[in-house]
Amino acid sequence: MKVKLAEALLRRKELQQKVDQLRTLKAQDWFQTKTGRKPAHEGIDDIIAQVPVVSVSEITGAYDWHAKQLRLVDAMIQQANWTTELDVQDSVMADYAPPATLVRG
Repeated sequence: MKVKLAEALLRRKELQQKVDQLRTLKAQDWFQTKTGRKPAHEGIDDIIAQVPVVSVSEITGAYDWHAKQLRLVDAMIQQANWTTELDVQDSVMADYAPPATLVRG
């Protein structure tokens, strides 16, 4: 499949945002705390449970997939960067030179 360079750059940005988002997830984000009151025989009536919202393998799998896609698209962009030449005006690549009227001797 062929895509325009602009599309690859947008895809790289999307993937980088997703990888950054997945990287910042903390363990406490993976659980939901549920509480309830139930009478118990030993006088303890509070029940607190942490129930997993997602599994660690789901988070790891999503992160790994997005990171791999990011590396692949970045490699394609870098290849295009090194192999593509642009036709530019000479003045675009010239160094700055102050106007002659500003040069003091």
